[in-house]
Amino acid sequence: MSSRMKPAAGAMALAEMKEFATFAAATQRYVRRSLDVGLERDDALNRWSRDVVEAASIRAQYRLYERLPDLRATVPNDAGIDRVDAFLGQLVTLSAFDLGQGRLTSFSAYRFLYERLLGAAVRPWLPAAFCAAAALPHLHPDMRRRLLQSISEAAATAAGWSTREPSFFPYWVEKVEAGALPN
Repeated sequence: MSSRMKPAAGAMALAEMKEFATFAAATQRYVRRSLDVGLERDDALNRWSRDVVEAASIRAQYRLYERLPDLRATVPNDAGIDRVDAFLGQLVTLSAFDLGQGRLTSFSAYRFLYERLLGAAVRPWLPAAFCAAAALPHLHPDMRRRLLQSISEAAATAAGWSTREPSFFPYWVEKVEAGALPN
């Protein structure tokens, strides 16, 4: 028997749900939309677009997210510095797009989304990609400041990262009228 106890999968899923609940409604919506696009769960264009601007954004997201399978397959291990240029460049490009949408307003929201899009192995690379994308000039200076201030010193300088895959993947839930619920 192991001397170290592992937390129950249900407890971890609950912790992930609680973290997701702390995000603003617009962030939650964007994460669910992005997971629909990136994990090919549903027709994100029909489900999420409310106007032509949002439809154009989702189309652009579909084009950029076509890189996800290659990124998943090429995540370097944390010592794989020889493979960083191609991987990190693509990750920063995707990150810049998502941060530029203005809905991921903190490192924790960004990390939450990208752990689900790319898996646990990407965790060591997320602080670098986030900081690089958050510092790009296409973002308004106030947004750059807020994003860069949202990453804690602990997240930026972590000595190690969990290899546990995320277990909670937020999904669209239809609204149900209160009178339609069984008693």
